[in-house]
Amino acid sequence: MAFAGRLRSNISVFQMILRTESVLAQRTVPQRSHGIPDFALAKVCLGMTVECRLRSAPLKSLRNYASAPVSKEEKVKVPLALFGVSGNYASALFLAASKANILDKVESEILDIVEASKKSPVFSQFIKDLSVPGETRVKAVQEIFSEAGFSDITKNFLAVLAENGRLRHIESIAKSFVELTMAHRGEVKAIVTTVIPLPLVEEKQLKATLQDIFGRGKTVKLEQKINQSILGGLVVEFGQKLFDMSFRTRVRQMEKLLRDPVNLESL
Repeated sequence: MAFAGRLRSNISVFQMILRTESVLAQRTVPQRSHGIPDFALAKVCLGMTVECRLRSAPLKSLRNYASAPVSKEEKVKVPLALFGVSGNYASALFLAASKANILDKVESEILDIVEASKKSPVFSQFIKDLSVPGETRVKAVQEIFSEAGFSDITKNFLAVLAENGRLRHIESIAKSFVELTMAHRGEVKAIVTTVIPLPLVEEKQLKATLQDIFGRGKTVKLEQKINQSILGGLVVEFGQKLFDMSFRTRVRQMEKLLRDPVNLESL
Protein backbone atom coordinates (compact mmCIF):
# COMPACT_ATOMS: atom_id res chain seq x y z
CA MET A 1 0.00 0.00 0.00
CA ALA A 2 2.79 2.41 0.92
CA PHE A 3 4.59 1.72 -2.34
CA ALA A 4 1.40 2.21 -4.37
CA GLY A 5 0.87 5.52 -2.65
CA ARG A 6 4.38 6.69 -3.48
CA LEU A 7 3.93 5.55 -7.08
CA ARG A 8 0.68 7.49 -7.40
CA SER A 9 2.46 10.52 -5.95
CA ASN A 10 5.23 10.21 -8.56
CA ILE A 11 2.70 9.98 -11.37
CA SER A 12 0.92 13.06 -10.02
CA VAL A 13 4.21 14.95 -10.01
CA PHE A 14 4.85 13.73 -13.54
CA GLN A 15 1.44 15.02 -14.63
CA MET A 16 2.15 18.45 -13.15
CA ILE A 17 5.52 18.64 -14.90
CA LEU A 18 4.04 17.66 -18.24
CA ARG A 19 1.19 20.15 -17.99
CA THR A 20 3.61 22.90 -17.08
CA GLU A 21 5.88 22.01 -20.00
CA SER A 22 3.19 20.94 -22.44
CA VAL A 23 4.16 23.47 -25.09
CA LEU A 24 7.86 22.68 -24.68
CA ALA A 25 7.18 18.95 -24.82
CA GLN A 26 5.30 19.30 -28.10
CA ARG A 27 8.18 21.26 -29.56
CA THR A 28 10.76 18.77 -28.33
CA VAL A 29 9.04 15.58 -29.55
CA PRO A 30 10.26 14.98 -33.13
CA GLN A 31 7.54 15.86 -35.65
CA ARG A 32 6.82 13.13 -38.12
CA SER A 33 7.26 14.27 -41.67
CA HIS A 34 4.42 13.33 -44.02
CA GLY A 35 4.45 13.63 -47.75
CA ILE A 36 8.21 13.58 -48.27
CA PRO A 37 8.87 14.82 -51.83
CA ASP A 38 10.35 12.50 -54.41
CA PHE A 39 13.79 14.08 -54.34
CA ALA A 40 14.05 13.61 -50.56
CA LEU A 41 12.84 10.04 -50.87
CA ALA A 42 15.50 9.42 -53.48
CA LYS A 43 18.14 10.59 -51.02
CA VAL A 44 16.75 8.38 -48.26
CA CYS A 45 16.86 5.35 -50.54
CA LEU A 46 20.34 6.19 -51.90
CA GLY A 47 18.94 7.06 -55.30
CA MET A 48 17.53 3.60 -55.96
CA THR A 49 14.13 2.03 -56.40
CA VAL A 50 14.85 -0.77 -53.95
CA GLU A 51 11.17 -1.34 -53.24
CA CYS A 52 10.53 -2.27 -56.87
CA ARG A 53 13.36 -4.79 -56.81
CA LEU A 54 11.99 -6.36 -53.66
CA ARG A 55 8.72 -7.40 -55.29
CA SER A 56 10.08 -9.93 -57.71
CA ALA A 57 13.78 -9.30 -58.18
CA PRO A 58 15.63 -12.08 -60.03
CA LEU A 59 18.85 -13.16 -58.39
CA LYS A 60 21.03 -11.78 -61.21
CA SER A 61 19.70 -8.25 -60.66
CA LEU A 62 20.37 -8.14 -56.93
CA ARG A 63 24.00 -7.12 -57.36
CA ASN A 64 23.16 -4.08 -59.50
CA TYR A 65 19.87 -2.89 -58.04
CA ALA A 66 21.47 0.31 -56.71
CA SER A 67 21.81 1.65 -60.26
CA ALA A 68 18.06 1.78 -60.92
CA PRO A 69 16.56 5.32 -61.00
CA VAL A 70 13.71 6.33 -58.71
CA SER A 71 10.32 6.22 -60.40
CA LYS A 72 8.73 9.62 -61.00
CA GLU A 73 5.31 8.05 -60.45
CA GLU A 74 6.08 7.14 -56.85
CA LYS A 75 2.95 7.64 -54.77
CA VAL A 76 3.72 5.96 -51.45
CA LYS A 77 5.69 8.09 -49.00
CA VAL A 78 7.73 7.11 -45.98
CA PRO A 79 6.30 8.76 -42.82
CA LEU A 80 9.74 9.47 -41.36
CA ALA A 81 13.06 10.39 -42.91
CA LEU A 82 15.55 7.80 -41.63
CA PHE A 83 19.22 7.73 -42.56
CA GLY A 84 22.19 5.39 -42.44
CA VAL A 85 22.30 1.77 -43.59
CA SER A 86 19.41 0.66 -41.39
CA GLY A 87 17.24 3.64 -42.24
CA ASN A 88 17.76 3.29 -45.99
CA TYR A 89 16.94 -0.42 -46.10
CA ALA A 90 13.99 -0.02 -43.72
CA SER A 91 12.57 2.79 -45.86
CA ALA A 92 12.86 0.68 -49.01
CA LEU A 93 11.14 -2.26 -47.33
CA PHE A 94 8.37 0.01 -46.01
CA LEU A 95 7.62 1.29 -49.52
CA ALA A 96 7.54 -2.19 -51.03
CA ALA A 97 5.33 -3.61 -48.26
CA SER A 98 2.98 -0.61 -48.37
CA LYS A 99 2.49 -0.92 -52.12
CA ALA A 100 1.75 -4.63 -51.75
CA ASN A 101 -0.66 -3.83 -48.88
CA ILE A 102 1.04 -6.33 -46.56
CA LEU A 103 2.73 -3.96 -44.14
CA ASP A 104 1.58 -5.81 -41.01
CA LYS A 105 2.61 -9.20 -42.40
CA VAL A 106 6.08 -8.00 -43.38
CA GLU A 107 6.53 -6.36 -39.98
CA SER A 108 5.63 -9.62 -38.25
CA GLU A 109 8.02 -11.59 -40.47
CA ILE A 110 10.94 -9.23 -39.90
CA LEU A 111 10.41 -9.34 -36.13
CA ASP A 112 10.24 -13.16 -36.29
CA ILE A 113 13.64 -13.17 -37.98
CA VAL A 114 15.13 -10.97 -35.27
CA GLU A 115 13.68 -13.25 -32.61
CA ALA A 116 15.08 -16.31 -34.39
CA SER A 117 18.54 -14.74 -34.50
CA LYS A 118 18.39 -14.28 -30.73
CA LYS A 119 17.22 -17.81 -29.99
CA SER A 120 19.35 -19.74 -32.48
CA PRO A 121 23.16 -19.44 -32.18
CA VAL A 122 23.52 -21.23 -35.53
CA PHE A 123 21.27 -18.79 -37.37
CA SER A 124 22.86 -15.85 -35.57
CA GLN A 125 26.30 -16.99 -36.71
CA PHE A 126 25.06 -17.50 -40.26
CA ILE A 127 23.80 -13.93 -40.67
CA LYS A 128 27.01 -12.49 -39.19
CA ASP A 129 29.52 -14.67 -41.08
CA LEU A 130 30.75 -12.71 -44.11
CA SER A 131 33.08 -15.52 -45.13
CA VAL A 132 30.11 -17.39 -46.62
CA PRO A 133 29.86 -16.55 -50.37
CA GLY A 134 27.04 -14.19 -51.29
CA GLU A 135 25.32 -16.65 -53.63
CA THR A 136 25.37 -19.30 -50.91
CA ARG A 137 23.79 -16.91 -48.41
CA VAL A 138 21.11 -15.89 -50.91
CA LYS A 139 20.24 -19.50 -51.77
CA ALA A 140 20.05 -20.48 -48.09
CA VAL A 141 17.84 -17.51 -47.26
CA GLN A 142 15.46 -18.22 -50.12
CA GLU A 143 15.12 -21.89 -49.18
CA ILE A 144 14.70 -21.30 -45.45
CA PHE A 145 12.07 -18.59 -45.71
CA SER A 146 10.20 -20.15 -48.61
CA GLU A 147 9.62 -23.19 -46.41
CA ALA A 148 8.54 -20.84 -43.59
CA GLY A 149 5.88 -19.37 -45.88
CA PHE A 150 7.25 -15.82 -45.83
CA SER A 151 5.96 -13.24 -48.31
CA ASP A 152 7.86 -12.58 -51.53
CA ILE A 153 8.56 -9.03 -50.34
CA THR A 154 10.35 -10.27 -47.22
CA LYS A 155 12.17 -13.09 -49.03
CA ASN A 156 13.44 -10.76 -51.75
CA PHE A 157 14.46 -8.20 -49.15
CA LEU A 158 16.45 -10.79 -47.23
CA ALA A 159 18.05 -11.91 -50.49
CA VAL A 160 19.17 -8.32 -51.11
CA LEU A 161 20.63 -8.14 -47.60
CA ALA A 162 22.36 -11.49 -48.05
CA GLU A 163 23.79 -10.51 -51.44
CA ASN A 164 25.17 -7.26 -50.03
CA GLY A 165 26.46 -8.69 -46.76
CA ARG A 166 23.91 -6.72 -44.71
CA LEU A 167 22.12 -9.56 -42.94
CA ARG A 168 24.11 -8.75 -39.82
CA HIS A 169 22.22 -5.45 -39.62
CA ILE A 170 18.80 -7.12 -39.53
CA GLU A 171 18.07 -6.16 -35.90
CA SER A 172 18.75 -2.46 -36.41
CA ILE A 173 16.89 -2.52 -39.73
CA ALA A 174 13.90 -4.11 -38.00
CA LYS A 175 14.00 -1.42 -35.32
CA SER A 176 13.95 1.31 -37.96
CA PHE A 177 11.19 -0.49 -39.85
CA VAL A 178 9.02 -0.60 -36.70
CA GLU A 179 9.58 3.14 -36.25
CA LEU A 180 8.14 3.64 -39.73
CA THR A 181 5.15 1.35 -39.21
CA MET A 182 4.34 3.02 -35.88
CA ALA A 183 4.54 6.47 -37.48
CA HIS A 184 2.32 5.22 -40.30
CA ARG A 185 -0.30 4.07 -37.78
CA GLY A 186 -0.01 7.27 -35.71
CA GLU A 187 1.46 5.45 -32.73
CA VAL A 188 3.83 7.01 -30.21
CA LYS A 189 6.01 4.83 -27.99
CA ALA A 190 6.63 5.73 -24.36
CA ILE A 191 8.78 3.70 -21.97
CA VAL A 192 8.17 3.69 -18.22
CA THR A 193 10.70 2.04 -15.90
CA THR A 194 9.80 0.97 -12.36
CA VAL A 195 11.03 -1.57 -9.81
CA ILE A 196 7.79 -3.58 -10.01
CA PRO A 197 5.09 -3.83 -12.70
CA LEU A 198 2.98 -0.68 -12.82
CA PRO A 199 -0.47 -1.26 -11.27
CA LEU A 200 -3.32 -1.10 -13.81
CA VAL A 201 -4.82 2.08 -12.34
CA GLU A 202 -1.49 3.92 -12.43
CA GLU A 203 -0.80 2.61 -15.93
CA LYS A 204 -4.09 4.01 -17.21
CA GLN A 205 -3.46 7.29 -15.42
CA LEU A 206 0.01 7.65 -16.95
CA LYS A 207 -1.23 6.67 -20.39
CA ALA A 208 -4.04 9.24 -20.21
CA THR A 209 -1.54 11.94 -19.25
CA LEU A 210 0.69 11.10 -22.20
CA GLN A 211 -2.34 10.98 -24.51
CA ASP A 212 -3.21 14.55 -23.46
CA ILE A 213 0.31 15.64 -24.39
CA PHE A 214 0.40 13.98 -27.81
CA GLY A 215 -3.16 15.00 -28.65
CA ARG A 216 -5.78 13.45 -30.88
CA GLY A 217 -4.74 11.40 -33.86
CA LYS A 218 -1.95 9.70 -31.88
CA THR A 219 -2.10 6.41 -30.02
CA VAL A 220 0.17 5.94 -27.02
CA LYS A 221 1.96 2.60 -26.84
CA LEU A 222 3.23 2.22 -23.30
CA GLU A 223 6.14 -0.17 -22.75
CA GLN A 224 6.96 -1.16 -19.19
CA LYS A 225 10.48 -2.07 -18.09
CA ILE A 226 11.55 -3.42 -14.72
CA ASN A 227 14.83 -2.19 -13.28
CA GLN A 228 15.54 -2.87 -9.62
CA SER A 229 18.57 -0.59 -9.67
CA ILE A 230 16.45 2.59 -9.77
CA LEU A 231 15.38 1.64 -6.18
CA GLY A 232 11.91 3.16 -6.54
CA GLY A 233 9.92 5.86 -8.26
CA LEU A 234 9.74 5.82 -12.04
CA VAL A 235 11.51 6.95 -15.21
CA VAL A 236 9.46 7.97 -18.25
CA GLU A 237 10.90 8.32 -21.75
CA PHE A 238 9.26 9.41 -24.98
CA GLY A 239 10.61 11.16 -28.05
CA GLN A 240 13.64 13.09 -26.85
CA LYS A 241 12.24 13.66 -23.37
CA LEU A 242 13.32 11.83 -20.23
CA PHE A 243 11.71 12.36 -16.82
CA ASP A 244 13.79 10.70 -14.11
CA MET A 245 11.88 10.56 -10.82
CA SER A 246 13.67 7.50 -9.50
CA PHE A 247 14.87 7.15 -5.92
CA ARG A 248 18.34 6.38 -7.25
CA THR A 249 18.60 9.80 -8.87
CA ARG A 250 17.23 11.52 -5.78
CA VAL A 251 19.78 9.75 -3.58
CA ARG A 252 22.62 10.78 -5.90
CA GLN A 253 21.42 14.37 -5.90
CA MET A 254 21.25 14.37 -2.10
CA GLU A 255 24.68 12.77 -1.87
CA LYS A 256 26.15 15.43 -4.15
CA LEU A 257 24.49 18.15 -2.11
CA LEU A 258 25.97 16.80 1.11
CA ARG A 259 29.45 16.51 -0.42
CA ASP A 260 29.54 20.05 -1.78
CA PRO A 261 31.53 22.42 0.44
CA VAL A 262 29.50 24.82 2.53
CA ASN A 263 30.22 28.54 2.12
CA LEU A 264 30.07 29.76 5.71
CA GLU A 265 30.34 33.41 4.67
CA SER A 266 26.94 33.18 2.98
CA LEU A 267 25.28 32.03 6.20
